[in-house]
Formats: sequence, C-alpha cells, structure tokens
Amino acid sequence: MPLTRNKAAMIAYLNGRWVAPHEINVPVNDTGFLLGVTVAERLRTFGGELFSLDEHFERLARSLAIVGVEPPEGLANLQQATIELTARNHALLSPGDDLGVTVFVTPGPYDHKPESKPRTCIHSSPLPFADWAGLYAAGQPLRTVATQQIPAACWPPELKCRSRMHYYLADHEAAAMERGARAVLLDQNALATEASTANLVAYRTEEGLISPPTEKILPGISVKTLFDLAAELDIRVVHRDLTVADLETSDELYLTSTSPCLLPVPRINGRQLGDGQPGPVYQRLISAWSAKVGLNIVEQAQQYQRRGE
Repeated sequence: MPLTRNKAAMIAYLNGRWVAPHEINVPVNDTGFLLGVTVAERLRTFGGELFSLDEHFERLARSLAIVGVEPPEGLANLQQATIELTARNHALLSPGDDLGVTVFVTPGPYDHKPESKPRTCIHSSPLPFADWAGLYAAGQPLRTVATQQIPAACWPPELKCRSRMHYYLADHEAAAMERGARAVLLDQNALATEASTANLVAYRTEEGLISPPTEKILPGISVKTLFDLAAELDIRVVHRDLTVADLETSDELYLTSTSPCLLPVPRINGRQLGDGQPGPVYQRLISAWSAKVGLNIVEQAQQYQRRGE
C-alpha cells in the first residue's frame, strides 16, 4: 500500500509561507527550543475532515493567552491555513487514509529584540496507525510511577505545551517495570491525573465513567468527545479524585487521545482488569465513536498500519 500518491507534493506552513516539509526549522536560539516554550495542538482527520477543529483552536487560544504569545498572522488566519494545508495534503493520500496535523507556536528568538516575532508552523503526515492498531484488541498496559505530574503552581493543567520531560521520564520508568507499559502520573497527593499524552478514564458499574476533576487535568478534546458519547448512550459520567486503588479495581479503564481516540487498558501495575479483554462498555463507546465520524476507527487503523510496505 503506497504511503501517498505523491509524497513530494506535500506542503507545510512556516511563518506565513507555504514550504516543503523538509524546510521546516526551529533555530537553536528559538525560545521553543531553548526553554521548551512551545504551544501545540495535534489534530487528525476522519475521511479527510479535521475533527473538532474549532475546539482545538479554542484550546490553542487559551494556551497562547497563558504564555502571552500572539501569532503574527492571527488565530483566524492560522486556522484557515490549517484547513487549506489539510485539504491539499489529504488529497495526496490513498483513498480511505487519514492525516495527523500539528500546529505549533513559539515566542520566537530568545533575544528580547523588539522586532523578533513568534514562530508559527503547521505540518502533517499520514497517521502512524502501526503505533496503536494492535492495542484496540490487546490493550495498553499501565504502570503508576514515581515521576509526578507537574503541580498547578508551576503551570496550569489546561496549558497544552511541549514541555514534557516528565512524560518522557515517566514512560521510561514504566517501560522498565513492564515492557510496553505506559505511565500513569500521580499528583503530589498520590492521586491519578493523566497518562503520558492521554487522558485517563475509569469505568465502574456502580458509578459509570470516572474522570479526575476537570481543574486538575488537561481539557482533552477527545475526553470531551467520550463524555458526549456516554451521554448519548445513557452512561453516567462522574468527576472525582481517583486513587491507585480505584484504578486497580476498575471494571474497565481507558486512555483517550487525538490519534487513536480510545484504547482499552487490560491491566495496571500487573493487576488484570476483568478478563483482560476490551470490555463491553469499551466496545459500545468505540462503536459509537466510529458512527460519529463515519468510519470504523479500528478497521481503518488495521488496514493502514502496514502503509508503505
């Protein structure tokens, strides 16, 4: 299956210009590189259409306001450029394939000169389905780790940024405990917050879906979609603190994020949840998600995981 019909024709966006993807650069004196001050959004398409575009840009606007950065072209123009780039690049894919799209903004050069401007970039690539296609059935094991979530006193949980050393260290720690495991980060009170790069949601028959309090976690676009689907399916949603014991005794446990949408968790800290297979509530939710976007999410990932072979 070919990667694209014409990979060389793909475009990217950098500081108001259309460029070839290989022309994207972040200078070594850029604040985003030196200090990790990069605000970013990751989107994906379904059938070529960007999913929850307005919600992603609303969150981008909140993050930019927190760090005090305004893209020179304005957010409306940056959003329009995202739509144009996606349409042009998706047209180069094989039928049925989809894109991952990243938008990022940095404050620009770390030189404090009045003429320095923020750096803006949009780039895309075919979704790397091979990274998660097998997890819809096998599930993603989790481990709680010693590396903690960043306290809200350092930066607000709602800030979507690339300063993620703690995610890297946490996943490295989890993988050392169990091959293939990802990390669950706890806060300073040993309460579960998020997994690395994903929101964490438990399910208990007597309560429904359980998510940490909204003020303690990133306001995920995907987790909001999950709650909307739950409402349509008459599944209760509860926001409360989650202990490690709560996670280990859940009937089902999920990770939700932009690209894979929803993944089941078969075990946490070596403890099997249920029979270790994707549970019935998970099956209802992923089916409803597929119906919402007009394609079978699992089958698409399985079909295109060997793209390029």
